[in-house]
Amino acid sequence: MEKEYHLLRCCALLKNKILQQELLCLIFLVRVKKMCNKLLRSAQEAFCLWSKKCPRERGQILLSAANKIREKLDAIASAEVIDTGKPIYEAKIDIAGCADILEYFGGIASSISGHHHQLSDGNFAMVQREPIGIVAGIGAWNYPFQVMTWKAAPALVCGNAFIYKPSEFTPITSVILAEILTDAGLPPGVVNIVQGGFETGEYICKNPNISKVTFTGSVQTGQKIVKSCADTMKKITMELGGKSALIVFSDCDIINAVKATLLGNFFTQGEVCSNCTRVYVQKSILKEFTEHLVKCTKKLRIGDPFDENTKVGAVINENHGNKIMKYIDLARKEGATIECGGKKIVPEKESLKGFFISPCVITDCNDDMTVVKEEIFGPVVSILSFDNEDESVARANASPYGLAAGVMTKDIQRAHRVANALQAGIVWINNYNIFPPEVPFGGYKLSGYGRENGLAAINDFSQLKTVYVEMNTEIDCPLYT
Repeated sequence: MEKEYHLLRCCALLKNKILQQELLCLIFLVRVKKMCNKLLRSAQEAFCLWSKKCPRERGQILLSAANKIREKLDAIASAEVIDTGKPIYEAKIDIAGCADILEYFGGIASSISGHHHQLSDGNFAMVQREPIGIVAGIGAWNYPFQVMTWKAAPALVCGNAFIYKPSEFTPITSVILAEILTDAGLPPGVVNIVQGGFETGEYICKNPNISKVTFTGSVQTGQKIVKSCADTMKKITMELGGKSALIVFSDCDIINAVKATLLGNFFTQGEVCSNCTRVYVQKSILKEFTEHLVKCTKKLRIGDPFDENTKVGAVINENHGNKIMKYIDLARKEGATIECGGKKIVPEKESLKGFFISPCVITDCNDDMTVVKEEIFGPVVSILSFDNEDESVARANASPYGLAAGVMTKDIQRAHRVANALQAGIVWINNYNIFPPEVPFGGYKLSGYGRENGLAAINDFSQLKTVYVEMNTEIDCPLYT
């Protein structure tokens, strides 16, 4: 395949530059279509067999895969570090969580069912839960192994075949997961990995043989995917970006509030869609909170991701790193204060070639600043002050996003009141960025729709069929004469 591509490219070089680009693009698209069509044929054949297995059998395979992940956790985590640049300690937590996800869906497999409605005159109806068909997942680069797991587990336990396209920036660990699932007993063709960029994703979305697309990524890309899926009326799950708010009330435990802020901003170098990048702090504790946060942030060790003591690794690539740095520079120009971090770090270890940024805390912010309004997707948190509860909720909700939010307070009535008022798909009270497999995850507004994890995911990865059964030997029809 590589030799074939090389020869075609050499032929293209004989043309002028514009023609060369067009020809290479055409060659690439032809290869994408051939590759995808081959995988689709395999998935269609496998679906016919896989969908007929009882949920308990499917669940057993997921349980076996969960155990295999735990056995190979260190090796998978190391591959995840290579893929993403995140610290090894964090990658181990992520991979362990993926085993939990597979275990959860494997455990509930036997309870996947429809229901029965008794009607008049002995008639009844059955509501059957059925697989959708071929489900395509398109993943983000920040949590490559986890994102695929979150999509594959409910898709497979519901009896669907699954095709996954990882980000072109993180192509490794999705292949490892597919191998683990196969080793656990998944029949050939049920899970397929297709590599590629935008063209590959677009072809998947437009293909009429794919029944559902589940995507994790940016709002802009998500909007394009929705448009590409529209003509074939696919089911869609969109887990998109966010600009989430954490509200810190004066009666909170300040140490826990700082911990929640660290959890909500500096895992995976801040490249997390649910991060609370807007932290609203009640004025009476603003100074104390900020000082403690800055002190803790400065202690975060930056450097070699394979060092167990490292807390902050490298961002995904240089282009993204430069984008983050531009946001920090813009915040300064708009009048904000950089309390700490926000600098490109050159590691002492010469072999480290990644783009490292020191975690950044920004103060003197207002809601109109670019850094407060736009998703940066980096280790940058903005601190804002507020006077009262109503103000904090209104400002937190004044965003086109609605993925997540958080509340820090010891007042249980206030905690529930504020959580109910916040326009977000998930709200944490006195913690942040905790993702148990049992609870659904997804957003409001521009942050998407549909849910992953929890029983809600079963609804999103299956479809219902109503079967009406007439028990009377003669049916009533006023039109018949």
